[in-house]
Formats: sequence, C-alpha cells, structure tokens
Amino acid sequence: MSTYPGGWPPPQNQASNRRLLVIATPFVVLLVAAVAIGIGLLARSAAAEYVPGTPTATAGDSAPAHVLADGAVRIGEPGAKVTVRVVMDLQCPACKAFEEANGKVLEDAVRDGTAAVEYSVITFLDRASTTEYSSRAGNAAFCVANSGVDGYQAWLSDMFTRQPEEGGAGLPDSALIDIAESAGYTDPAVAQCITDREYDTYLRTKTDEVLNSGVNSTPTVTVNGEQVTDATALMSPNGLAAVIAAAR
Repeated sequence: MSTYPGGWPPPQNQASNRRLLVIATPFVVLLVAAVAIGIGLLARSAAAEYVPGTPTATAGDSAPAHVLADGAVRIGEPGAKVTVRVVMDLQCPACKAFEEANGKVLEDAVRDGTAAVEYSVITFLDRASTTEYSSRAGNAAFCVANSGVDGYQAWLSDMFTRQPEEGGAGLPDSALIDIAESAGYTDPAVAQCITDREYDTYLRTKTDEVLNSGVNSTPTVTVNGEQVTDATALMSPNGLAAVIAAAR
C-alpha cells in the first residue's frame, strides 16, 4: 500500500487487475484549512457493459508519438533540471484532487522552464464505471498525445474537471472527443482514435509495466526520482511548488 494518504491502490495481482475489485482503503484530502478528511474508497462490483468501439490496437501496434518508452507523456524543455512524474488514473478521485491542487503549478513550471512534467496515465479503475471509463479515458490520453503535446495539460485539466462519479456510466466517447477538441485537438484522426480505442492494448501493457515497477497507488508523484510522500505538498493548493523549488 501507499506510504502516504491520498492514493488509490491498484490491484496487487497485475495479471487480473481489470477483474479485481479495488479494495477499500483510507485516503486523506487536505482542505485549504488544513483539515484532513479520511474517506474509504470502495470499488463498484457492477459488471462493465459493452462499449461501442472495440479496441483495435494489437500488441504489435506502434507506440503513439510524443510518448516516452515507458508510456509517459513528457511536457517541457528536454534539459530541464527538475522532472516531475505523475502516475494517475483518470477515474481516480485522489488524482483529481491532486490536479486541482497542483495542476497550475505544473503548467507554470513547464511554461517558465522550471521543470518538465511526465504524465504516466494508467488504467485499473474500469470497475468504477459501467462503460470502462478508466481505460477509454486512458486511451484518449494517448490519442491526444499522438497528435501533439502543446495542449496536453489543458486537456488533462478539463478531463479531471469533468471526471464522472464512481459507479455510473462515465463520459461517453462523444464527450471525450468534445474535451479533446476544446483543448485544440481538432484533427478528425483524434476522434477516430478515441472511438476505435486505438491504444487500448498499449495502455494496458504500459499499465502492467508501471504497476510491476512498484507503483501501488495513484497519484504517485516523484520529483527528480524521489517520491513525494508529504500529503500537504500533494493535496494542498500549490503545495508542490516548494518541492520543485527545492529540487532546482
């Protein structure tokens, strides 16, 4: 399990992580007033419904463009002295809380050259919706990255703003396409990629690799390779700024 509050634990059996329930575990979200609230996270047991757009990617398909070998999307200057890595599932409420607290910090760090950010999007929360939203959203992350990364952080912010409630149907593909287009991804190939779930197999392969590397909760955040375990830095507004500044 995670050594800090605020994360979702993915299933420990990686070979069956899309079939297992996410077990209940406490996580803490720090409010502006610095009050920690523990919330039990319980997976939904409803079976996933068929989703139009059966994945078309196969194990031999090429990786999306603008993505590192380990599946992370890197935004920022190649020579940045600080690298922040964020492992997330787009259905994860704690990841949404992290984005709300520190999304602008990461955007500013990229804009002024303070840091580069590597977004490692994985999927293990398909059980939290009835339409495999976690993996559909994860696939969309690679669809937009393949088209370019200039609008990636804006896209990510919009995705978390519109994150669906657990246990429901999740956003339809049409909404995922709308979010992509609003962030500047208007190429029809992006919409086709989303509906075809072109990178579904790639996403699941990279998810297994990330989980097998020792990641056991989302968000998992590292700065220059060191995991950030301070809940205040992770979940309080602009909390990560001081960590980035100290790493320069």
